[in-house]
Amino acid sequence: MLKRLIVPYQRRILHKMASLSQTKELFRRAEAVCFDVDSTVIKEEGIDELAKFCGVGDAVTEMTRKAMGGSMTFKKALTERLSIIRCSREQVNKLITDHPPQLTPGVRELVDRLHERNIKVFLISGGFRCIVEHVATQLNIPLHHVYANRLKFYFNGEYAGFDESQPTAESGGKGKVISLLKEQYGFKTVVMIGDGATDLEACPPASAFIGFGGNVVRPQVKERSSWYVTSFGELLKELEKI
Repeated sequence: MLKRLIVPYQRRILHKMASLSQTKELFRRAEAVCFDVDSTVIKEEGIDELAKFCGVGDAVTEMTRKAMGGSMTFKKALTERLSIIRCSREQVNKLITDHPPQLTPGVRELVDRLHERNIKVFLISGGFRCIVEHVATQLNIPLHHVYANRLKFYFNGEYAGFDESQPTAESGGKGKVISLLKEQYGFKTVVMIGDGATDLEACPPASAFIGFGGNVVRPQVKERSSWYVTSFGELLKELEKI
């Protein structure tokens, strides 16, 4: 009986190891690498920082946790969080000036190395374009390689909602962006790197997914990732094998 239990367990371990080596191989020969931004490229969740700045931090943080864990559709969570925050254009600009996003250690070096190897780098975020563009500029990523949600404001600067037509406003939106990139650029091998459920579900169409737990560990993402890293140094080390 014990032998019968051990054999399937060994098979699962071998399958996991095979998947790990395949993911590493796909990363080494990727034509494009797509990064999530919040809690991956930067240390914080942009929407949570905006909520804190606007004085409604606790309510919004809890909703972010549910959205990232996959227990609420992304669009519903985004709509509800923004209806609580109701930030003005001035508040968003002041947040970026007073509390600029903090890059995760090692990401600048990793992006530089990818660029040196002529691997295209994209930022695909459920966060806000105005914040993500600031991050892209710091990493020398072209702004046309940024896919994120657009906040809308009335002429007087008050909050007017968000652009619901953006693919990143929907659950499954990151996968839609990757499909678009493959079609537009003819990429065969695209790797997605991120910390959350919305990143994991982008594979497929991504060729491989790498879970990132350097800022926050989401158990269900860790469990379902064939390759899970807690620092960008691990990815840099893998690129050195080329």
